[in-house]
Amino acid sequence: MIGLRGQLFEMLVEPGVAPDDLRQRVLAAVQSGERPRRMTFEEFLAWADEDTHAEWVDGEVRMSSPASDQHQDIARFFTAILSAYVEVHHLGIIRPAPFQMRLAQSSREPDLIFLANAHLDRRTPTYLAGPADVVVEILSPESATRDRGDKFFEYEAAGIPEYWLIDPLRQQAEFYQLSADGHYRPALPEAEGCFTSQAIPGFTLRVAWLWQRPTVLEALRELRIV
Repeated sequence: MIGLRGQLFEMLVEPGVAPDDLRQRVLAAVQSGERPRRMTFEEFLAWADEDTHAEWVDGEVRMSSPASDQHQDIARFFTAILSAYVEVHHLGIIRPAPFQMRLAQSSREPDLIFLANAHLDRRTPTYLAGPADVVVEILSPESATRDRGDKFFEYEAAGIPEYWLIDPLRQQAEFYQLSADGHYRPALPEAEGCFTSQAIPGFTLRVAWLWQRPTVLEALRELRIV
């Protein structure tokens, strides 16, 4: 009897199978037994769907916990103001989770990414084939060690220009920018409590917005979008 990995491989190489049919068959195979410990990136893409919160790291699937209400509220606010700013200034695109970002040895699902116009060729219909220009991760007790550890070094090695870490529990925000020597250095907010991005030209974030959130419209007015 062939194992689950063998079943997945046979499905992937079988000619003439429609993508939707392939997804259903892979899901049925996975659900019939234990989740496979190791799989290729192609198998991972076939296995995961838009409702699957998982990442692919060194051939292993790593599941993530459901997001909290506070996490989702910050993600919603960030997505709204950054999408409006980037669109008005024709700078690129914003993609909130779930959207995979394929790096050298992993495929991560950041809470939000910014991709500049110069790198839009990295976008595929189902994932980003390469690093984004800005990655935002909103920490949770479950993800904090991973976001500050493995992901920090992966994003640095991939050459992602800016990495923003938002900690709702402690009401702290950390901003890292890639230096000329290829290492992340902290970028401190200005005296007024505002962080100015280098990767998103002209964008300034008032950090207090993250904890004492104005309406999206109020924030956009301060950003002179409306």
